[in-house]
Amino acid sequence: MNDPLWTAVRYLLLRARARARAARGGQPESGAITLEWIVIAGILVVAAIAAGFVFTRDIKRYEAKIP
Repeated sequence: MNDPLWTAVRYLLLRARARARAARGGQPESGAITLEWIVIAGILVVAAIAAGFVFTRDIKRYEAKIP
């Protein structure tokens, strides 16, 4: 499966698991860092999905104008 959305979600989940593992491993400062990275990555994924929908909608709109 070579879907960019699926790849982004899988990457986000893998990074979150790695960060959570580090936080449980006894590094006290990694807990806050983990949360920050998860929030930032989630925002970026949502922004990418929103941009994809907007671009797809606009492309279809302009495509309909072509005779």
